Amino acid sequence: MPQKKEKTELPVVCKVKMRSVRDTMDILSGKWKIQIIATLAFGSNYFMNLQRQIDGIGSKMLSKELQELEANGLVKRIVYDTKPVTVQYELTDYGNTIIPIINEIAAWGGAHRAKILQD
Repeated sequence: MPQKKEKTELPVVCKVKMRSVRDTMDILSGKWKIQIIATLAFGSNYFMNLQRQIDGIGSKMLSKELQELEANGLVKRIVYDTKPVTVQYELTDYGNTIIPIINEIAAWGGAHRAKILQD
């Protein structure tokens, strides 16, 4: 008769790390947020320019994602009193802290693509 495996508890340090990963993924989840941040890493940008530069994103989705990034303190919205109203977005100082992580994701993605194409 096979032995029943005991359920073992994860070490506290692992639980804390996994919670931190979940928190990060909650903020960056979805198809668009990392792309928006990566685009804004090159400098502030107007809404319509962002929509043109991020292939495939619709205006409603871009607006929703920018609102969520703003609510999390990563993006700042600047409204200009023009006719029509002009809105510019930029990363906050806090938002800039995630750029090294996105650069690592991009580097890994490039290496992964090269590996897959090579095989």
